[in-house]
Amino acid sequence: MWSHRSWPGHRLPPAERLRHYASWCDAVEGNTTFYATPARDTVASWAAQTGPDFRFVLKLPKVITHERRLTDVDGALRAFLDAIEPLGPRAHTLWVQLPGSFAPTDVPTLGRFLNQLPPSHRYAVEVRHQAFFTEDRAARLLEATLADAHAEWVPFDTTAFFTNPPTSDAERDAWVKKPRLPLRSLALTDRPIVRYLGRDDPTRTVEGWQRWVDVTVAWLREGRSPTMFIHTPDNADAPTLARRFHDDVRARVPGLDPLPEPTPVEPLTLF
Repeated sequence: MWSHRSWPGHRLPPAERLRHYASWCDAVEGNTTFYATPARDTVASWAAQTGPDFRFVLKLPKVITHERRLTDVDGALRAFLDAIEPLGPRAHTLWVQLPGSFAPTDVPTLGRFLNQLPPSHRYAVEVRHQAFFTEDRAARLLEATLADAHAEWVPFDTTAFFTNPPTSDAERDAWVKKPRLPLRSLALTDRPIVRYLGRDDPTRTVEGWQRWVDVTVAWLREGRSPTMFIHTPDNADAPTLARRFHDDVRARVPGLDPLPEPTPVEPLTLF
């Protein structure tokens, strides 16, 4: 995410882009790890560009979650855990995003997988099968399995996005790719994680997240430490919007620490 072409930090050398992003936001989704396990040296460079309190929520590689569906994955899992070791505590949560075909009947497989994971990390699971959101029995089964492993359920809230038809190319692309799932806002642990998809119009994005401001404020008052990721179809304004969401929450929870002051991007010169 820190290399997004429309963000100011993209003008910086690749080795400096994450450092710049970390001056805007204090957490990031690690989507690239879904496609391949990164080199350990690459991960070490991520650690060098971020402070010890920065949060990486890293997606497990698709060979583990989608191709092998959590079975016979010992080698791939060991390689991934070794690669991310340089992050230390920055590896806030390992994110198990499961395909839409992963159904309630597959939950026992998930339970076995979670219970074999090392306790040195936190884990969170994102499911996309409709039954988990529409059938009480399926939801309770998943919640019990996650609670047994002290893992979180990550909601991906697309309800605001799907309220009205798309009006841009980016929205039309997201319209056919993003999951349409009912809203869920129940935290299972003290470190809930939420993914929210708004619209390319910032006003509509802000309107759609008001319920999450309420939920986040309640979580903070309960002593939880939530992580909120703000997306739009083109993600051009995502860092600015993330800071605005944080400001909206902080206005109601004044004791919440402010985000860092963004570092300006100096123009590149030849001298």
